[in-house]
Amino acid sequence: MTVMRSAQVYFGIVFAAGFVLGTLRVFFLAPMTGELVAVLLEVPVILAISWWAAGVATRNRPHLATPSARLNIGAIAFLGLMVAEASLAIALGGTLAGFLEGLQTPAGLAGLAGQLLFALFPWLRLKLQSQ
Repeated sequence: MTVMRSAQVYFGIVFAAGFVLGTLRVFFLAPMTGELVAVLLEVPVILAISWWAAGVATRNRPHLATPSARLNIGAIAFLGLMVAEASLAIALGGTLAGFLEGLQTPAGLAGLAGQLLFALFPWLRLKLQSQ
């Protein structure tokens, strides 16, 4: 499996899980708790799924066991995630400017912090395996 294919697998698993969790967050959790609390409750769950997915995307692939390959997997998956989320926001009637403004709110920043960790997980898994 190539870096690109591993990134696609990683992105696909996490985006699918995030779509389901995000739907539950927006329609059920956020109305009860507020947006920030809902995001703070969702982030650890999606990060646990991301950690698992990073392992699935890189397991038993020695040619991907280099820091540069793992950082590339995370970067490509992160880029895919951001493009998919912006596209989804636009498809649901929003704008790119509105999407970017949303990232500047406390809830948006918490989510973005989680997404940056998501980008680092393939590399972090490698780092922990080598210790």
